[in-house]
Amino acid sequence: MQVRNRHTPSFGVSRLLLAPGEPVRIASGALLATSYGVAVEVRGGGLLKSLAKGRSAAVTTCTAGQQGGWVDVAPALPGDLHVLEPDGQGWCVAGSAWLASASGVRFDEQWAGFKNLFGGERGFLGHVSGQGPVVLACCGALDVMTLQPGEFLTVSPGHVVAYGDAVQTRLRQLGQGVAQSLKTGEGLVFDFAGPGQVLVQTRDPRSMVGWLHSQGFGAPRS
Repeated sequence: MQVRNRHTPSFGVSRLLLAPGEPVRIASGALLATSYGVAVEVRGGGLLKSLAKGRSAAVTTCTAGQQGGWVDVAPALPGDLHVLEPDGQGWCVAGSAWLASASGVRFDEQWAGFKNLFGGERGFLGHVSGQGPVVLACCGALDVMTLQPGEFLTVSPGHVVAYGDAVQTRLRQLGQGVAQSLKTGEGLVFDFAGPGQVLVQTRDPRSMVGWLHSQGFGAPRS
């Protein structure tokens, strides 16, 4: 799979170029268009369920025909796009940021490294590894923070897009008496220590969705 991004940084769309018979997995609701002959299948639940938070639990698989093809995907909220190439290095990815991935990429929602963060609960992150591109959607613009050994960074969970396995991580309570949730990251902050990269988005998707609802977008009709 090859990725061609356009309309960035404000309203990103990714075109996924597929070889004959090649499948790609995309988040539910992210499909914009396909070339003629691409087969589209929607499955509910499954391995990527936790990565589709904020959307339906279903995951869409698109498979190119004998001549190959392309699939256009776009996030629900305006912002930039970023392409990860794990290539042997694992990454922790915010569920709301995952947009699409090649068939050679493995997602693990119960990765052993999450036990120190979430204990026995299922959190708001997924772990990606393997070969091939992963398309991530940002709410707003993307900042790539490259931490040197011994360098520290604190980020609100709603602004975290992804971080590499090499980065040391701690999730802690923002303050006494503040409501917190391991499922959403509310009331918590991330502490990161280098070396490694942390990808940060300039807008919190939760705040953006809340603002849209306050303006009447997506609100239930009476």
